[in-house]
Amino acid sequence: MSATTAIVPKSGAGNAWIAYGALLIVGAALYVLSTFFPSEMPFWMPWEFSWSEYLVTVLSLAWFARGLMRLPRADHPPIWRSVCFALGVLSLYVVLQTHIDYFAQHMFFIHRAQHFVLHHAGAFLIGLSAAGPVIWAGMPDFLKPIVRSRPVQATVDFIQHPAVAPVMFVGMVYLWLIPAIHTRVMLDVRLYNLMNWTMAVDGIFFWCLILDPRPKPPARIAIGLRALLVLAVEPFQMIVGAVLSLSTIDYYPVYRICGRIWDIAAISDQHYGGLIIWLPSTLTSFAGVICVLVTLRVNDEREEREQANS
Repeated sequence: MSATTAIVPKSGAGNAWIAYGALLIVGAALYVLSTFFPSEMPFWMPWEFSWSEYLVTVLSLAWFARGLMRLPRADHPPIWRSVCFALGVLSLYVVLQTHIDYFAQHMFFIHRAQHFVLHHAGAFLIGLSAAGPVIWAGMPDFLKPIVRSRPVQATVDFIQHPAVAPVMFVGMVYLWLIPAIHTRVMLDVRLYNLMNWTMAVDGIFFWCLILDPRPKPPARIAIGLRALLVLAVEPFQMIVGAVLSLSTIDYYPVYRICGRIWDIAAISDQHYGGLIIWLPSTLTSFAGVICVLVTLRVNDEREEREQANS
C-alpha cells in the first residue's frame, strides 16, 4: 500500500485535529491583537489581519509537513525544494500580513515590491519547489474529491493552457496598473484584496507550469515551449516598467491622497516602482529560462541512463 493511500491511525487523525485547533487559536490571537492594538504591534505582526491569508499560509505549511511525514523517505523531494517551498509561502505571508502591507498602501514603489514577491519571487520559489505531491499526501482526504472535481480541474486546465497562461500573467500586471483602476482599487479594501489574491494565484499557477521538473507527459507542456512562454512575457513587462520609470507624468496621484509615509517626490516614487517592474522581473524571467534549460538537461540525462540500463 502506498504512503498516499495508507490509512491514518485514529490517534494520528486526533493529533491532526489538535494541530488544527492550535492554529485556529493562534489565528484568533493575531486577530484580536491586530484589531484592538494595531499601533502597539511590532513590524512583523499583521497590520490588518486576514483569516484567508493566514489559513492559506499555515495550512499549506502544515499539509506539506504532514505529507513529508506520511510519504516514505524515497519519495521526499530534495531538501532544497522543501526550503524553496517554505521560503516562497512565508515570503507571500510577509508582504501581505506584516506592516509591509501598510507601507504598500502608501508608497507606490513598495506596492510594486509587494507585487514582485506575489507574482514573481515568492510564486517562483513555490513553483520551483514542485511541492504538489507532498501537499497532496498531507491534505485531508475529504478535500481531495473537491480538488479532483471537474469544475476545479477545468479551471486549472484553462489557467495553465499555453495560450492563456502568458496572457493572464502579463494581463494581471497591466490590468491593476491602469491608472483609473489602480486608483479605485487602492481606495476599496475589497478590490485591494482581490488584486493581491489574483496576482499571487496567477503567479503561482504560471511558475508551477513553467518550472515543472517533469517532461511531457505527465507535465502539461513540453520543456521547449515553457522557455518560449517566459521569453514571450518578458518584453511586455519591460515595456510597462520602462514607461513608468522614465515618464515625467505622475500616473498615480492616489498615493498623494492616501498620504505617502516618506518624503519622496511622487515622480521619484513612480520611477522606483517602474524600475522594480523592469529589472527584478527581467532577472526572474532569466532565472526561469535557466531553470527550464536545466530541467531539459536533467530529463535528457535520466532518459539516457534508462535506455542504457534497459
